[in-house]
Amino acid sequence: MLGNLTLAAIPYDNPIVMGAVAFTLIGGAVVVGGITWLGKWGYLWSEWLTSVDHKRIGAMYIILALIALLRGFSDAIMMRAQQALAEGAAHGYLPPYHYDQVFTAHGTIMIFFMAMPFLVGLMNIAVPLQIGARDVAFPFLNSVSLWLTAVSFGLVMLSLGVGDFSHAGWTGYPPLSELRFSPGPGVDYWIWAIQLSGLGTLMTGINFVVTIIRMRAPGMTLMRMPVFTWSALCTSALIVLAFPVLTVTLAMLTLDRYLGTHFFTAAGGGDLMMYVNMFWVWGHPEVYILVLPAFGVFSEVVATFSSKRLFGYTAMIYATVSITLLSFIVWMHHFFTMGASATVNSAFSIATMVIGVPTGVKLFTWLFTMYRGRLRFTTPMLWTVGFIVTFTIGGMSGVVLAMPPADFVLHNSEWLIAHFHNMLIPGALFGYFAGYSYWFPKVFGFQLNETWGKRAFWSWLVGFYVAFIPLYVLGLMGMPRRMWHYNNPSWQPWLIVAGFGAVLVLIGILCQLIQLAVSIRDHAKTRDLSGDLWDGRTLEWSIASPPPVYNFARIPVVYDRDAFIDMKQTGTAYVRPDEYFDIHMPRNTGVGFIMGMCTFVFGFAMIWHIWWMAIVGALAIGSCIIARAWDDDVDYYIPAAEVARTEAARFRALASAADAERAVADNFRMRPLPELVD
Repeated sequence: MLGNLTLAAIPYDNPIVMGAVAFTLIGGAVVVGGITWLGKWGYLWSEWLTSVDHKRIGAMYIILALIALLRGFSDAIMMRAQQALAEGAAHGYLPPYHYDQVFTAHGTIMIFFMAMPFLVGLMNIAVPLQIGARDVAFPFLNSVSLWLTAVSFGLVMLSLGVGDFSHAGWTGYPPLSELRFSPGPGVDYWIWAIQLSGLGTLMTGINFVVTIIRMRAPGMTLMRMPVFTWSALCTSALIVLAFPVLTVTLAMLTLDRYLGTHFFTAAGGGDLMMYVNMFWVWGHPEVYILVLPAFGVFSEVVATFSSKRLFGYTAMIYATVSITLLSFIVWMHHFFTMGASATVNSAFSIATMVIGVPTGVKLFTWLFTMYRGRLRFTTPMLWTVGFIVTFTIGGMSGVVLAMPPADFVLHNSEWLIAHFHNMLIPGALFGYFAGYSYWFPKVFGFQLNETWGKRAFWSWLVGFYVAFIPLYVLGLMGMPRRMWHYNNPSWQPWLIVAGFGAVLVLIGILCQLIQLAVSIRDHAKTRDLSGDLWDGRTLEWSIASPPPVYNFARIPVVYDRDAFIDMKQTGTAYVRPDEYFDIHMPRNTGVGFIMGMCTFVFGFAMIWHIWWMAIVGALAIGSCIIARAWDDDVDYYIPAAEVARTEAARFRALASAADAERAVADNFRMRPLPELVD
């Protein structure tokens, strides 16, 4: 009846796991209790869970990413503590099988459920606003993508207390991930969580390619698009081209485990190296899927807070497109040690070094933009400057690994761990934090607390160096990665320092939580009445904060790549239209949320081989698709009179701000605006 699921699947005898389960359940109970006490379930359902508004979907993606960050970082703290304590006769506090689950879960969560939702959230928030659109091309598909990602993370969290998670590493290499060596549900949790979230990500990529290509405002040619929109377009193209490879690879591994095929089973005539090649054909473009949106954020932040046009805009676009293309021809540097010929290794070594050239172009572009600019070191700008310095160090360590002889020595060492994190933490996560701080006022209408934001930045930056520079040293000292226990006492001091660095990063995360709480408490004092808090250069800053559901009362016409700066300079930024028109918008629907829940049931059933439940889940998903296909009530019109009232309130807010003329003219370097009249 319940397949392989028994009470023995719950790890009652593991106090660490059960403590984590209890903590998660208590946290969930507090959230549910708070929503119930405030009486917000109706509001939550009607305005958020069923929303197809790209801004709210983006905010929910980022909330998911921040929750995943807390879970993924807790795994990191556990690993650092284990390695700091596990020298010689002391074996630390984690048993080997639990440590294997922890490092697998850490990599999986941080890549698929922290970084991916964070970047997709920022794309959802900014891209339609930057191109002058009212929503994405397929709003319902956007909702389905969100809930597929959310329930996939739910499967990972469920594995904490029902069964276990994969022991095979976040890459899932056979034979460790084959049924013979991993007979439990752990690898199945890993497969279905990644497969379902990958499907949601693929739909997101298609959605944004169509949105950017087909829904730009009049006059916004490709070479007038903001750099973040360009990075989103290239990222989406990478998703569309790369994620099907991951889908097929995981499907083949699933067939090996469920039906006894032998795609990757050497004893059955399969090829282990085929899995490795296919995984990294997806995996290296995935690195740039993660970092390109962050590069786009840095471009927006540098131009805004240097009060200058971005230097070398055209070079930046060509560099972004070059990285997109080159990312598909460097995958084999991930396994130089696997026995390919010297000729093949040399070709991939050269390609790996070449891809550093457009990245260097980007770095110099940002530096030249800052040169002689009127710099404002706000929190987003600090994350950007911290990235430039730290990412450069990571890039140089990557050039070392691009040389096959050096890679043969360092590939399986802590050096690789340091390099990988040195690229993705500043190259991706710092960019996401910069974008989070930069666009938060636009989404919610009030500013994040700068004091706590800067405390968080410095804790993260210092903590990063303290946590990962020792790993470079350990790599040169010969320490292999993924070690649960070791017998070399000279390694332990460096691991203790690295553990202290992780604690500093933890302080940074706590500062971010405090920043959010303080900002919500003081939101009335930091409201963004102008909609243009930072003296922005792109179209999202031309509308109210938070934006109305329709974004733009009238679709703007673009004459320059810094569209909003051009409007401010020509005096058309705040001119009220003579008339408004009805606006066509998609209607909220709960079908996406329900499909997500049905998908969760299907995934759980497949993991535990509960075939009747899997059939019920699949039929429920199909029913949702049919119901949506037959539903004609999927849109509505906002009357022109309602649009006019909303826009009038916006102009009153501008005019009623304390000393509105100073706030707009002096702070935003504009002439007085006589058009701010009802």
